[in-house]
Parts: sequence; structure tokens; C-alpha cells
Amino acid sequence: MSPDERRALIARYAAGVRVVEQALEGFPTDRLTERPFPGKWSAREIIHHLGDSETHSALRIRKLLAEESPVIQGYDQDLYAVRFRYNERDHGAAFAAFRAARENTVPIIEAMSDAEWQRAGTHTQSGHYTAETWLRIYAAHAHGHADQLRLLRDALVKA
Repeated sequence: MSPDERRALIARYAAGVRVVEQALEGFPTDRLTERPFPGKWSAREIIHHLGDSETHSALRIRKLLAEESPVIQGYDQDLYAVRFRYNERDHGAAFAAFRAARENTVPIIEAMSDAEWQRAGTHTQSGHYTAETWLRIYAAHAHGHADQLRLLRDALVKA
């Protein structure tokens, strides 16, 4: 990955909270738990997922930087949604966790050296996992969920 590509991905990662906030603008707050698309998450479930996922994400990049040959633990996001009752709980704290994890991680990744970006470990579900792999995944993660939120919002507003 070139330094320019890395800088662009870091900027995209840093913009993730703002993009999700924009996707939630105009969302009918009384419909956050509705699932207009069978088998897909509600807006509230997506927000809780972002909180939990970003908590894992923040730990992953820190393990990659601080440990030799770290093991990056995978998890079952659908099981989390059920076991942690995403659709039954207020999502305010989850959004705050998402924001805090991103805001706390951006300065770390902005300061990483070229050598640090090459650090690697093993992900329990996908194998070899580098800091650059992490960046590619999480630079896109919030944006993908913002797209889902916009689709949900549009479907619910039209309904």
C-alpha cells in the first residue's frame, strides 16, 4: 500500500462517524427497530453493531502494534445482535462507543510508521492479518453501514 493510499484510507476511517451521523439524519426515530428488508438488521441493530465492532477494531490495531505475532479473535456478529438484544436496548451508548473508539484510534494510526503498517498477526477466522488489512476493512466498515442506514431510512420514509 502506498503512503498516499494509506492517507486516503485513514481519512475515510476518520470520516466514518460523520458519514453514519449523516445517514441517520431524517431517520424516523419511532421506526429504528423496524426491519423492512427480511433477514437484514434494523437501524438500531446496525448502531449497536458499530459500537461493538469498533470496540473490537480498536483492540485489534493495538494488538497488532504492541504484541509479537498477535492472535486477532473473530466473533459472530449475528450472535452478538441476538445475545446482547440489540433491538431491545437504547442505542445511545453504542453510538458513543463507536465515536469514542474511532476518535481514540485515529491519532494512533496517523502516527504509525511504514514498518508498523507491515506488522501482522493471525485472525482466527481469516488467517494472516496485517495492520494494512485492518485499515482496508475498517476504512470501509462505517461507510457500508451508512449505506445500509440510508436504504432503511428511504424504505421506511416511503412506507
